[in-house]
Amino acid sequence: MKSFLKYWLPLLIWLGVIFLGSTELLSAEYTSRFITPFLLWLKPGMSPQTIWRILVVVRKCAHVTEYAVLALLLWRALRSIPTLCAKMSISFAAGLLACALFAASDEFHQTFVKSRTPSVRDVLLDVAGALVGLLIGASFARRHFKKRRGAAHSQFVDAQL
Repeated sequence: MKSFLKYWLPLLIWLGVIFLGSTELLSAEYTSRFITPFLLWLKPGMSPQTIWRILVVVRKCAHVTEYAVLALLLWRALRSIPTLCAKMSISFAAGLLACALFAASDEFHQTFVKSRTPSVRDVLLDVAGALVGLLIGASFARRHFKKRRGAAHSQFVDAQL
């Protein structure tokens, strides 16, 4: 149970956050009500086209970021399974596939939300974000593995002396 709370519960909570984000709560109409006044406060007289471009960039960066976090949490949870801990390529592939499936299902969910529009481009952005997250996770895992291997090697050398 402790392992579930530590590794899997944060992942499930983040999946819920992403799901809530694909409702009307974080639609472009709703978020622009808050971001537009903030942008106009920063720079009064900003053109509507510039504001729209900024909104689009922020929203697309959010796709990448939320799926990078999802991939890192999934990577962490998968690596907590002893049989997958040593198999980085399987964890990587499973994580990427799971994130891609969730991204596609999330966009499908948006077909039922009146203020949202599903997009294949968003799925591709989500998968790109997941790939970034998994590459970060793999680089940290590889660095940790090298440190552990180096420490074990130095202990072996000390034991021989």
